Amino acid sequence: MKIAFVGKGGSGKTTLSSLFIRHLAAARLPVIAVDADINQHLGAALGLDETEGAALPAMGAHLPLIKDYLRGSNPRIPSAESMIKTTPPGEGSRLLRVGEDNAVYQACARTVKLDDSAVRLMATGPFTESDLGVACYHSKVGAVELCLNHLVDGREEYVVVDMTAGSDSFASGMFTRFDMTYLVAEPTRKGIAVYRQYKEYARDFGVPLKVVGNKVQGPEDLAFLRDEVGGDLLVTVGHSDWVRAMEKGRPAPFSRLEEGNRHALQTLHHTADAAYGHRDWERYTRQMVHFHLKNAESWGNAKTGVDLAAQVDPSFVLFEGTAAPQPA
Repeated sequence: MKIAFVGKGGSGKTTLSSLFIRHLAAARLPVIAVDADINQHLGAALGLDETEGAALPAMGAHLPLIKDYLRGSNPRIPSAESMIKTTPPGEGSRLLRVGEDNAVYQACARTVKLDDSAVRLMATGPFTESDLGVACYHSKVGAVELCLNHLVDGREEYVVVDMTAGSDSFASGMFTRFDMTYLVAEPTRKGIAVYRQYKEYARDFGVPLKVVGNKVQGPEDLAFLRDEVGGDLLVTVGHSDWVRAMEKGRPAPFSRLEEGNRHALQTLHHTADAAYGHRDWERYTRQMVHFHLKNAESWGNAKTGVDLAAQVDPSFVLFEGTAAPQPA
């Protein structure tokens, strides 16, 4: 299951995504956590100190390796250089699975221990001063999109992505890659502005979207969110002494998280699990192709010097049981 957490900056989406990751890990489910935000805070939210966070490998820095691994023996992709972030898989492509070991995970993932469990953590890498004027952050997030395009995951396997703040993910098709998107919203006008943007795109592309109300302090806040988002409001989360202690570097065992917040995480889990029954791999593949052709025409063909439409394998449909060639 692929789960995205989105919201405006400061909404608490990184905190909520980290709590959800801890919840899944505590349930002994395999989890890959991905920090795709321009501000890299997921590692810290999962308990890494500054040194450990800085040592995380950047997916963007390993993009050539990722491309070369994923293209496999696909005859439609003659070189890694001709791949762009939206390149879809086809016959001969290597696919990623949550529980396996492969060259991409070896280069880009690190194991993070959480109480008596663990998750794999991957990060796009920060947008540094050296990138200013010469790079776009979407090129870094492109490594995540490429991996999601080649991922086959099952019901009790989770990839949880802390997305970049605001509506930046609409610049590509990555927002269509998820089984469920949780939009974290504060009970303010700014807090629901991103929801309105996401709602429109989600409706157009059939993306499941639910709102998680955060920093809700009383009945008035709850009523505001209900008035503004209606039935999309799934659950609310209030103040957490557990989170405050964790942010001070004094985390208690996760089992001590407040009962109300634990119940909210269970609701997120059950809702995500229920989305499995609505998976449509053919639509998923069509959307990949749609955004690839769109990106190819707008900039990809000019950048690579090749016709990227030729990368589309019309007979290929990604699905859970897709067979993939093994590494040599």
